[in-house]
Amino acid sequence: MTYTQRAVTLLSFIESMREHKSWCVETHIQKGTYLLQELMGVPLGYQFILYKHGPFSFDFKDELTAFMADLLLVAKPLSTYGPSILPGENSQAFLERHPKTRELYKQQAEFIASRIGAKSVPELERLATALLVTRNYLPGGSIQERAKKINELKPHVPYALAYDAVIEIDRLVEEAQPAVCTSE
Repeated sequence: MTYTQRAVTLLSFIESMREHKSWCVETHIQKGTYLLQELMGVPLGYQFILYKHGPFSFDFKDELTAFMADLLLVAKPLSTYGPSILPGENSQAFLERHPKTRELYKQQAEFIASRIGAKSVPELERLATALLVTRNYLPGGSIQERAKKINELKPHVPYALAYDAVIEIDRLVEEAQPAVCTSE
C-alpha cells in the first residue's frame, strides 16, 4: 500500500471512529489500526510489537507525524489521555481526490470503529493484546491459556479482565469473517 492509500484509509477510519464517539487519542488510533490491519486484513504494512499498553507500531507513529506535517491530521488537546488526533485542514480535499481508495476499506474501517469507538484506553489495551496473544503467542490456545498469558505479559491486567478480553476478541474474529471475505 502506498503512502497515499494508507493516508486515505486512516483518515476514513478516524472519521468512522469519531462517528462512534471515540476520543481518537493516539492509543485509540494505534489499537484501532492494529485491529484494522490484523483482524480485518487491511494491508497497511505496519509492524506492531507488544509494548507498554498493548500492540504498538513505531513506524505507524512516524507516519502519523508525516500525516500531521502534510496537514492531513492535527493533534488537539481534548482528553486526559493526550491530544485527540483529528482530520487536518487538508484532509477533506485530499479525501475528495481519492474516492475509489476511500471506498476500498470503508467496510472494514466501519466494522472496527463501530466495535471499539466508545471503548476506554484500558479496554482497548486488553482487546488488542488479546488478539496479539491469540495470533502470535498461543494460536489455538484455550481461553484460559490466552487469558493467563495476557496476565503474565501485562501483570496490571487482572486475569478476569484478560479472560473477558479473549472472549470478546474471539467473538470479533468470528463477526469479522464476513466483512473480510466480502472485501476480497
